[in-house]
Amino acid sequence: MKRALLSAPLIMIALVVQVSVLARLHLPGAVPDLLLLVVLGLALSYGHVAGALIGFAAGLLADLAPPADHAAGRYALVLCVIGYLAGLAKPENGRLRSAAGPMLVVVAASIGTTVLYSAVGAIVGDTAAQHVGIGKLLFTAALYDLLLAPFTVPWVMALARRVDNDPLSDDPAGGYGTGPGRLGGSRPGLFGKVGAIARTGPLAKGGRRL
Repeated sequence: MKRALLSAPLIMIALVVQVSVLARLHLPGAVPDLLLLVVLGLALSYGHVAGALIGFAAGLLADLAPPADHAAGRYALVLCVIGYLAGLAKPENGRLRSAAGPMLVVVAASIGTTVLYSAVGAIVGDTAAQHVGIGKLLFTAALYDLLLAPFTVPWVMALARRVDNDPLSDDPAGGYGTGPGRLGGSRPGLFGKVGAIARTGPLAKGGRRL
């Protein structure tokens, strides 16, 4: 229940910001996918089962949010798969020893989301990705999401652990403690300073991210 109470508002806030702000920036290629980053943060905190459920719920809301112009369930399927796979990368001991792991997850998820969404679109006859250029979408999606991730993923994970009352969150040598090399360590890194599609889908240019 506590996880649902945290996940629901985070997803709603991310969706509102995605539709009302990020989709209106008109950046070259892709649009930063804040919703994806929130799903990744929750999946890395809660594991693969919760990641799949959260991803499905977040994707379905994005599918139904105006001005979506595609079949409902398309982005839900993609985020369900991505949430499941990201959850498999959850550290068993609850500690993230460096920012490298989450950064790799963000890049892989961004590229995977773009490819999966385009593939599903091709199956149902949506060829928008071919018109924009899949190579450009992959590069810009990964770049924008990677730049946004340090301001999103660590905070989501920290909130998730606090809500779960994880005893490791009070351990200065683990997780987000003060040990060097950790996300919240005393030596600020890319993640530590604050804690990165045009996927041809529902959240850009009135549709997803074109």
